[in-house]
Amino acid sequence: MFDFVTFIPRAVMQSIPLLYGSTGETITEKSGNLNLGIPGIMYVGGICGVIGAFFYEQHAAAMNGFLAVLIPMLCCLLGSGLMGLLYCFLTVSLRANQNVTGLAMTTFGVGFGNFFGGSLIKLTGSEVPNIALSATSSYFSASLPFADKLGWFGKIFLPYGFLAYLAIAIALIASYILKRTRTGLHLRAVGESPATADAAGINISRYKYAATIIGSMIAGLGGLYYVMDYACGVWSNNAFGDRGWLAIALVIFTIWRPNVGILASMLFGGLYILYLFLPSGSLSIKELYKMLPYVVTIIVLVITSMRNKREDQPPESLGKSYFREER
Repeated sequence: MFDFVTFIPRAVMQSIPLLYGSTGETITEKSGNLNLGIPGIMYVGGICGVIGAFFYEQHAAAMNGFLAVLIPMLCCLLGSGLMGLLYCFLTVSLRANQNVTGLAMTTFGVGFGNFFGGSLIKLTGSEVPNIALSATSSYFSASLPFADKLGWFGKIFLPYGFLAYLAIAIALIASYILKRTRTGLHLRAVGESPATADAAGINISRYKYAATIIGSMIAGLGGLYYVMDYACGVWSNNAFGDRGWLAIALVIFTIWRPNVGILASMLFGGLYILYLFLPSGSLSIKELYKMLPYVVTIIVLVITSMRNKREDQPPESLGKSYFREER
């Protein structure tokens, strides 16, 4: 019999990095910037948080829970925010090709993470190719103390660290801002028709910079969550897998709606680990189960391409540089 009480929490934990990445990318794409550097940005966010936690653990006489959380988060936000700033400088100010820039930043981000991750591993003198930050991780993964006393309800809804609930809150806030506020209206106008928005007095560069940097910082939190909560503070080079690319695919799956991304990311998270809970007669069958997230993504891409509803389509100017002189 399928064990839903065990499966659902693991699916949710798997989904949180995807939710952070897709929410950040949705905000970015609403401004017209197609940031394919999200996988690299998540990598940089993760390793910057690890660097902050590592040096805090090395030099702190006694662990302080507030600082153990604050320092890695600030390092993560700073690193991922600088990646977003670099992307904007290249694509908005210098008008470089967005696709090429995003792919280059993914390559750079992964290399950056592996370099500094390997350097920290050498500093510890560890015989295994990873670094464990169990003291800091315990503050990130701490759940409500009464969760275990509430039976199946506590096991399904309350066993997560604070970053999991923060991801849901950020998605809901982002959805509200995009749909219900003047700032969201201006941002959507920039993504749909920057020439029209410019004529209306909206600062195109400011909105593109702000949306991309904020979106990158949100995506970076996905990398921090993966290391500090999901992986229990263990950093290993190339451990993120393809989660960054799945987060980008999730943006299309949710039709650019962060609130829909909450359930969609949980669906993807469940599909990602479904092979662990289904009986498999052979190794080849298990590998077929692992293909489910990508098969679903392809099906959604086909269905989205066939539908002609405007609200189901990406922003009109997505991936296009804006030249004010051409207006």
